[in-house]
Amino acid sequence: MSYVLVAIMIFFWVMLVFYSVLTIAGAIDRSRQRKVEINDYPSVDVLIPAHNEGVVIKRTLEAMVSLEYPGELNVYVLNDNSKDETSVIADEFDSLYKNVHHIRVPPGTPKGKSRVLNYGLSISYSPYFVIFDADNQPESESVKLLVNKAETTENAAGAVGYVKTLNMNKNWLTRMIGLEFQVHQLMMQSGRWLLFRTGSLTGTNMLLKRDVITDLGGYDPYALAEDAELTMRISSRGLVLPIVPDARTWEQEPETLNTLVKQRTRWFQGNIYLLEKALFSKSSWQRKTLVHTLHHLSVYLLFVILLSISHIWFIIGIFGLSTEFIQSPLIMFWYMSYVVYTIQHASAMVFDRTVSVYNSFISVIMYFTYSQVFLILLVRSLFYYIKNRRGKNQVEWDKTIRF
Repeated sequence: MSYVLVAIMIFFWVMLVFYSVLTIAGAIDRSRQRKVEINDYPSVDVLIPAHNEGVVIKRTLEAMVSLEYPGELNVYVLNDNSKDETSVIADEFDSLYKNVHHIRVPPGTPKGKSRVLNYGLSISYSPYFVIFDADNQPESESVKLLVNKAETTENAAGAVGYVKTLNMNKNWLTRMIGLEFQVHQLMMQSGRWLLFRTGSLTGTNMLLKRDVITDLGGYDPYALAEDAELTMRISSRGLVLPIVPDARTWEQEPETLNTLVKQRTRWFQGNIYLLEKALFSKSSWQRKTLVHTLHHLSVYLLFVILLSISHIWFIIGIFGLSTEFIQSPLIMFWYMSYVVYTIQHASAMVFDRTVSVYNSFISVIMYFTYSQVFLILLVRSLFYYIKNRRGKNQVEWDKTIRF
């Protein structure tokens, strides 16, 4: 038993040190951020997948026509057979603005974002394209900053911006999601870019070179986490995705636990598919690709394992089932893991300028509340993924509810 505890302790300390180093590296990278300018701006296509987005699409398109970009910019609303007022609103903007195009995507399978984006690539032409989800409101210079970074970074396949939570002040849940995004997209992304020159696509607010994606064969239509899957293939070619924290977009996040669980179950299943796919790919063992694989493992599996074991430790301690647990330094790890988790959020709040008494209180309780949802998500996602695999069923795309 003592050898098992020592092994667990070593593993935990390695994970703690890794996350601590990433946080420090993220802080250093954020402090070094410098804006760059290029002389000749290439044309860019904005692709917006939209399925029944009538509630949000007007605000999104208002933000798109307000983008400040020195070169040619065309916006394509990829209407995936919407049954609500999406078509009416998209037609209105199409008629008012010459660079806004309402595209009706033909029906097809498998359903989902990847198929729609592949169609969007087939009808557009610019050397760069940027993707925004239908509920996004990018800041005016977002596309310009992404292009600047991609054009001035060696071996860049594009560039990745920062996704902020539009409805962060709605309730405790949205505030926790907002703080989570600050850690993973602001600090962790910046840290991995500084240490390993690797960045991960975020599904929205991301710029890509058309010829790179065409050469890769486009999007995998069966990938629910299409951004993560494409990141792996880009990295396998030795290309990079620089992080641009100042290129910001604002998007809605789930306001109820039920909506969050459905959304994250899709994310988890998509990453399980990705990890399964990576096991049988030789390119997964390349250095840059391996970093991404380990990142997905740590976010979607190892973190949940750490939570589970910490619960077991407490139960053993409470019921006095093992004095070895009390004597072991593992209890110190639990306190350190909580401290590191909280410091990560505090650092992100400082750099994102969201420090407040309320946010500080939320960050203190997140480990005991919000993080526990990931236990449910892993079990739920594994159950449905294995069920679908055994039944040879295609995993359906579960659309996040807008408001």
